[in-house]
This record gives sequence, C-alpha cells and structure tokens, in this order.
Amino acid sequence: MAILELVPDIYSIGSKDWGRTLFDAFVSLPKGTSYNSYFIHGSEKTALIDAVDPEKEEELITHLIKLKVSHINYIIALHTEQDHAGSIPMLLELFPAATIICTQSGKELLFHHLGVDPERCKVIADGEELSLGNKTLQFMVTPWVHWPDTMLAYCIEDKTLFSCDFFGTHYATSDLFMTDLAEGEVLSKRYFAELMMPFRTSILEYLDKLASKEIEIIAPSHGPCIKPASRILSLYQTWASDKTENLVVIPYVSMHGSVKRMVHYLSDVLIEHDIRVQMYDLTTANTGDIAASLVDARTLILGAPTMLFGPHPLVASLAFVTNMLRPKTKYLGIIGSYGWGGRTVEVLGELTATMKVERFDPVLIQGAPDEKAYDALDALAHVIIEKHREN
Repeated sequence: MAILELVPDIYSIGSKDWGRTLFDAFVSLPKGTSYNSYFIHGSEKTALIDAVDPEKEEELITHLIKLKVSHINYIIALHTEQDHAGSIPMLLELFPAATIICTQSGKELLFHHLGVDPERCKVIADGEELSLGNKTLQFMVTPWVHWPDTMLAYCIEDKTLFSCDFFGTHYATSDLFMTDLAEGEVLSKRYFAELMMPFRTSILEYLDKLASKEIEIIAPSHGPCIKPASRILSLYQTWASDKTENLVVIPYVSMHGSVKRMVHYLSDVLIEHDIRVQMYDLTTANTGDIAASLVDARTLILGAPTMLFGPHPLVASLAFVTNMLRPKTKYLGIIGSYGWGGRTVEVLGELTATMKVERFDPVLIQGAPDEKAYDALDALAHVIIEKHREN
C-alpha cells in the first residue's frame, strides 16, 4: 500500500489485503479488505492511530521508515481486536517511549489479548482532548460499535473523524477516498449488516452526538476514506432507524422441490400485490447478501425442509445468524415440508427466540404442496399484504 496524504501532515500508512476472502472465519469478503493506520505529524508531537493486523506489520514499519519517523509519542488504540491493534507489541519495542491512548476497557483487553503492559497505557475520557501542537484530537468513547472498548478520534483543525469500525467497509481499493459510490455503498451496507446492525440503538445515540461536529472527512479502520461525510452519515441514520421497507426476504432450501414450489408460489402472490420480494437459495446464496437485505426488510420468511428431526442445517444456521444480527424486521414466518415428522417449527422458533417480531402461523405440509397447501399460502400472503399496508 502506498503512503497517501489524507490532509497536510496526516498520512494513511496501513495495508491492503487484496486476497483475503474470509473475516472472523465466517464473513466473506468479495472485495478483500484493508487495515488502515494513520500517522499524524503534529508541530510538537506525533501520533499513530491504529496498528495493522500483525500479518501486515512489516508493511507498516516500511511506511514509517519511508516517512522518516524516528519517534512516536502516542499510539492511539481505537479498538483492540488484532486487525486494529495486532502490531502494537512490535511498535512498543521499536518506540519504547510511546504511550498508548485507549479506553479503560481497551486497556484491559490489550493486556488480555496482546499482553500489553497496562503501565504503557493512558486511559482517555469521553470528550478529552490531546494536543499534538498544531493538531488537536478530541476523543469520543463509543462502546458497542462494535466492542465495549471502542472510541473515535476527531481532529478538530482538519474536521476529520477517525471512526474505527464505524462507517467502515471491507473493501480493498487503490483509491484513498471512496470514488465508486455505487459499489462502495453496497459494500458499506453489507458491512453495517454484518457488524453494526446488532447495535442500532447505540449507533443512533452516537450519530446524534456526531451531529454537533463539523465533519468533512471520515477515516475508518477498514476501507477507503469518505469525503464528503454527509452521505454515509445519512445512510447510517436510515439503516439504524426502525423504518422498514415494503420488502419480504425469503431464504430457503429445497431438497426435493416441494419447498421451492411453495416459495415461488408465495413470492408470486406477494409480487402481484406490489410487495418486493428477495429470494435466496441457501445452497448458493451468500450470508452477507442476505444480511444486507435484512437491513431494510419488513418481513422474513424462512423456507425449510425437514431433515431427520428438524430444519435443514442451512436454514438452522441462517436462523441462528439472523437472531444474532438482530435486524429491525417486524414479521417472521416459516413455511416448509416434511416427510414423516420432526420439530422444524419448534427448532426455528428456538433459534430466533430473541428476535422482536410478530410471528405468523407456520405453513408446514407433508410431502408435496397440494390445493390445501396453496390455500394456506394464499392466507399467509393475505396476512403479509395487510401487515405491509399498515406500515
């Protein structure tokens, strides 16, 4: 990754991971990712915001050498996961006079995850400022976007927000700023869905606090920087709100065609009544795409065949993930087919137990759909249509 100047005396010196395809051993990365790090050369002191994933620490050191950095006064740990802070132990060896700036939770987690001596840390308070001379960093403690240790840093003079995971994107690109807005916003929404959606209440609180600041540039820890900042701030306000769209998302599995026929029948009826539908065959669909759809969806319908005693494992897995992501979806339904018995509905209910939704009566049939099954799907469609008209 080249060294790029964000604004005078602030440099982007992180690393691109073009070939990475999986994050947290689960999240797929269609466009790779980046581990952003920012060096600030103040008139009196220097600071490094975030350290890259340890697999990329050699690249970070190379950039510091190219910038002729002989000392670092402050290493600012916005977040303590390895992709943000993994190179801090090595940096502390190279710059023994450096002080780590972090939250109280960050101090504890740096010790537990990376073995960092707590004596090297200075705990920052919400709203506290750190002067580098001609540049001043103001800190905003923001637990649960998305860890308890997270904080943001705002450079007052340059109106630049170093936002950690907030407003980030898993997106490796040679551009310093997001230029392909169409692709970038799709990836930003996917990132929000997979990382931020469970914390919508906290996000709305922090968006309100950020509204008092004049922000021209957002410099996240993943993905390109954003300028102007107004568009992504507006998108986050919408995504984190309780507002849903006239959209039904239907992920399904069909082993012998019965569930597929049910899903397509229900979908056709809904579409004929001006309801948008997004179907996903879970044998080929990407969980990230489904999660992004759930950012807006008013209704989720799970299409599940019964395998042995319960739902097909792919549907069960998606139900578990959806429950974990806590989308603002208002309604949940289950349709499916079984051979001889099982607990498909009960198990899916247990897997989605903490979702705050109104649940429709399930449509579960034995074998292939017949006229009675289609009548039940018509009745379900009618309920969905009425619920969508009410909102």
